[in-house]
Amino acid sequence: MIEIDHLTKDFGRIVAVRDLCLSVPAGEIFCFLGPNGAGKTTTIKMLTGLLRPTAGSARIGGLDIQREPVEAKKLMGYIPDMPYLYERLTPEDFFIFTGDLYRVPRDKVLEEREKSFELFGINDYRYTLIKDLSHGMRQRLIYAATLLHEPRVLFVDEPLIGLDPYTIRLIKDLLREKSRGGMTVFLTTHILALAEDIGDRIGIILEGRLHALGTLGELLERGGGRNLEEVFLKLTAKPGRL
Repeated sequence: MIEIDHLTKDFGRIVAVRDLCLSVPAGEIFCFLGPNGAGKTTTIKMLTGLLRPTAGSARIGGLDIQREPVEAKKLMGYIPDMPYLYERLTPEDFFIFTGDLYRVPRDKVLEEREKSFELFGINDYRYTLIKDLSHGMRQRLIYAATLLHEPRVLFVDEPLIGLDPYTIRLIKDLLREKSRGGMTVFLTTHILALAEDIGDRIGIILEGRLHALGTLGELLERGGGRNLEEVFLKLTAKPGRL
């Protein structure tokens, strides 16, 4: 579902992503890890069409994100680490607005709204202006709205920032359920326990290059650690740090 071919992005003298090659099949939860500034968010922004690569290409469901951007974006959902929501809308308004953007039939939007608002606990806030919602409630709303058009690929940048334990469990269970149904999930996170818990495969990027790739078991064997945290620190450590 995701094919990355020698993807590179530089910002003048700074090379954020270097010659990245990667393939992610349908139904996989792929966790993309790395230190701050390693190139994780830049990669996601290129895959979603928000940044144009300096070199290389990326395909979503076989569609080149640069040559066929509209068709490719119809297949995906994207939840950034700091989502933008229209603060003068209510959750009801925002949900309908999102459905209109993706041309989802209105009857389906209304049906899914009731299911999603119940699942995410939004019902009591459906008429509240978004500007008055808590961070956690905003995050719940963005998940509900992003999944409305049933994307085949979901990109999530730091999925658990600022969430309470109940919502964390809800999101983890939801991602597992969606992947079992065939959705490809590509997420970045600094919470290594999350990658251990739900990741089918894990990639570690360092200084813009893919530094390690494999299942949790494969990475533990390569890094010689007892858990992902130990392996991650060993693989990404600068000389003299560890």
